[in-house]
Amino acid sequence: MSEIPALINDLAYILVSAGIVTIVFKRLKQPLVLGYIVAGFLVSPHMPYTASVVDTENVHLWADIGVMFLLFSLGLDFSFKKILKMGASPIISTISIIFCMSMLGIVVGHGFGWSRMDCIFLGGMLAMSSTTIIYKAFDDLGLRQQQFAGMVMSVLILEDILAIVMMVMLSAIASGNNPDGGQMLGSVVKIGFFLVLWLVVGIFAIPAFLRKVRSIVNDEVLLIVALGLCCAMAVFSTKVGFSSAFGAFIMGSILAETVEAEHIEHLVEPVKNLFGAIFFVSVGMLVNPQILVDYALPILTLVLTILIGQSVLGTVSFMLGGESLRSAMRCGFSMAQIGEFSFIIASLGLSLGVIGDFLYPVVVAVSVITTFLTPYMIRLAVPAYGALEKRLPGKLITLLNHLSMSHPASTKQNKWKQLLTQMTVNTLIYSILTSAAITVMFTFFLPFMREVLPGWQLHWYANAITGVLTVLLIAPFLRAMVMKKNRSPEFRALWDESNVNRLPLLFTILVRVVIAVAFVFYICHYLSRFSSAVIITIGLVAVALIVVSRSVKQRSIKLERLFILNLRSREIEAQVSGKKRPLYEGRLLDRDVHMAEVAIPMNSQWMGGTLKQLDLGRKYGVHVSSILRANFRLNIPDGDYVIFPGDRLEVIGSDDQLRLFAQAAKTEVIGEDFDLENREMKLRQLILGEGSPFTGKTLIDSGIRSIYSCMVIGLEEGQENLSPVNPRRVFQEGDILWVVGEQESLDALFNAHREI
Repeated sequence: MSEIPALINDLAYILVSAGIVTIVFKRLKQPLVLGYIVAGFLVSPHMPYTASVVDTENVHLWADIGVMFLLFSLGLDFSFKKILKMGASPIISTISIIFCMSMLGIVVGHGFGWSRMDCIFLGGMLAMSSTTIIYKAFDDLGLRQQQFAGMVMSVLILEDILAIVMMVMLSAIASGNNPDGGQMLGSVVKIGFFLVLWLVVGIFAIPAFLRKVRSIVNDEVLLIVALGLCCAMAVFSTKVGFSSAFGAFIMGSILAETVEAEHIEHLVEPVKNLFGAIFFVSVGMLVNPQILVDYALPILTLVLTILIGQSVLGTVSFMLGGESLRSAMRCGFSMAQIGEFSFIIASLGLSLGVIGDFLYPVVVAVSVITTFLTPYMIRLAVPAYGALEKRLPGKLITLLNHLSMSHPASTKQNKWKQLLTQMTVNTLIYSILTSAAITVMFTFFLPFMREVLPGWQLHWYANAITGVLTVLLIAPFLRAMVMKKNRSPEFRALWDESNVNRLPLLFTILVRVVIAVAFVFYICHYLSRFSSAVIITIGLVAVALIVVSRSVKQRSIKLERLFILNLRSREIEAQVSGKKRPLYEGRLLDRDVHMAEVAIPMNSQWMGGTLKQLDLGRKYGVHVSSILRANFRLNIPDGDYVIFPGDRLEVIGSDDQLRLFAQAAKTEVIGEDFDLENREMKLRQLILGEGSPFTGKTLIDSGIRSIYSCMVIGLEEGQENLSPVNPRRVFQEGDILWVVGEQESLDALFNAHREI
């Protein structure tokens, strides 16, 4: 009999220990991430009293897969459109927090005399608060519906995005002996180029593909397709110099714009949970007690750095983003911990071999301590504000609490600013697509044509065919680059507003024509030996033909409409199914009144009751504006609407009102049945003898169902099949009844039958 591979043994140790420890942590109402880390420590070689993992290399390989799937899932829950709609407030807060905490981490690292790379990576780790832990803490404390929690989650989403960029930057820094500003700028440009290219191409191609196969794809196929796309993008990402995690995140964010996003997220969740657990267990395996003892002072210092730094600098950062002092303190105190991305950054540093072995377990220890303190820090924010309010002048407190009013949500932009911004973004995107198309044609198609047409003379034919096909391929992009926004409302308004505007407007067209000609110039220059004057002439003629061509115009418009349709597909589906939030949500005038969505549990005590009977407005002070049921939206329901399990109520109220309402919806439920084993249904035969209390009575009058909670399923009359019992049939002596019920009910029925 063959032996079980070491990896199977290791997985058994990991999953069994993780299961036991997480049950304990669930009982203690602590984040499961901590349970996984503790489980990893228990199965690590550093723990002499328990069985240890042997094949650590394979475990870390699985952990790398776990990182990839974690970021893929994060991407599925992320939308670039959400970031664009957030405005400047969370962006300002996020950048301020990351910069301040990174600098603080570097300073602390230098204070302990650690190496330059240790300090840089430490700064990156301290800048990343944990989305998972904070979300879980808000949920446990019943704060997820409050307004400040929404601001925190917005900042955390941005932090997660910047963490991906930071990982790429740290890899670039680690790979160079002495990276300068040019290398850093090159890395940023490279990230931006591939980010835009992947998103545009992905949003154009993948939703269209999923739409084509939607009718023939089941859950199993959709899961395989989604994970296949994730792994393919991870591989492609590593090929161009980025991490596999970065590629997985990008693919997740592309799929997040599809109609199938929520379904894919649900299907991928078990896979993510499995590999994510292995990753966090592998983190715990690196905890060395000796290092924790040796570095007790740095660990304590870093914990205080995070608690004080996020409480103070985080509060200031949120105030710079436009939050009031009270709200900013609640936001800043909530972010006083580090979590999963800090581990990922530490893993990156170890895999690149640029940080010391001591730094990983130190960061893990800091994360464990700060995670335990997270709920207490969230609760501490309000008392801290109260204490500060007593000590600061009243006018200053009033000014700081109304600071958010100085950051208007929307301002009327200058027409020139709007137009130039739109033209710049449009030109940048189409330039990236054009560059990518040229690169693909020159890398793959040109060598193929030269093989098909070998020889010096045929070489020119191969170049000419490639050049013509390349220009035809990029023609829709060049036309959109030159013509788009030339008939926009801003362009026409500026043109009609003043003659002075017309020359600058014509100049914007000229600049885009020059860029388009430059692409054609590059193609001709690469494939021919014509003079520059001839190539420029060819470029001008080609661009002119592209602009006036009806077929190119139709192709360009068709591609753009398809892209917009794919980009809005999830939003359209949400509108059709009634899941999209109403537009007036962001226009509520009172700053203390906003909208929240509260789900009615399946075992709610409210089910079956009407809004009039439940009287939610009087009890909790909230207004039910809509009921979301299945794929339908019931707007402005009246008092006769009945609440069903699974309904989602959109309610309007203040933070306190919404908190009380959400808590009531969650707690006013029918309790679980902990005596489930006694609910088994059994079948018994009941023979009506002389003096039976049921003889001479009908089924309705017998009380078998109403009194004893049993059910007569048939009457045995000497036949193979039971005869149905007419409810008005009078039972007679000798009748054989077959009844079903729970054991306790059957015992009561037969005892009553025997007692008489």
